[in-house]
Amino acid sequence: MTAAGADLPDLKIEKLEEGVYVHTSFEEVEGWGVVSKHGLVVLAGTDAYLIDTPFTAADTEELVNWLVDRGYGIKGAVSSHFHSDSTGGIEWLNSRSIPTYASELTNALLQADGKAQATRTFGGTRYWLVENEIEIFYPGPGHTQDNVVVWLPGSRILFGGCFVKPHGLGNLSDANLGAWPKSAKTLMSEYGEARLVVSSHSETGNASLLRLTWEQAVKGLNESGKPPLPND
Repeated sequence: MTAAGADLPDLKIEKLEEGVYVHTSFEEVEGWGVVSKHGLVVLAGTDAYLIDTPFTAADTEELVNWLVDRGYGIKGAVSSHFHSDSTGGIEWLNSRSIPTYASELTNALLQADGKAQATRTFGGTRYWLVENEIEIFYPGPGHTQDNVVVWLPGSRILFGGCFVKPHGLGNLSDANLGAWPKSAKTLMSEYGEARLVVSSHSETGNASLLRLTWEQAVKGLNESGKPPLPND
């Protein structure tokens, strides 16, 4: 929940490297205080793709206007899971006829919550948002049942979203602790060559963030007393 009248920092847009920007939005979340959330903007020529929306419609509009003012057309936005820190701008984007993407599971969870859904869906383990440039990968359940990551093969940047939690698992309200360690191993196997890893709530780092996430997932599972998935 957002605290009414909360004095929040402004949306931040920072260049990570050529053709890739990090957008950071802020929200006051009950029990957690002011939370920052990172997403990406990926440029392909004069086309721009949003990887997660900011928390709110207002910040999403500001981000889109910032890009349009610089000559970019918004060709799509993908949400990495159903929580509002990834999907808060979907309704506004839909109202502007900007294509929004989410997995079939993410859309089902949004529908169950009575929230705006993406206009385009995908299934399976892999989906190319832009062929050979922006790959979406489902490592398995972890932070949520539906969490996906986004891989930029040209720059070897991995957006780990809320799945990558190197310093603590955080909000476990929709987590699958039994599956997270195995899913984290899958992610390490797939993208261990990542040069940069961007997570939703931690500082950008290298591929060591994937192993740290696995360690946190194992710790969380052990502390929960839940059984791990077979072959974990």
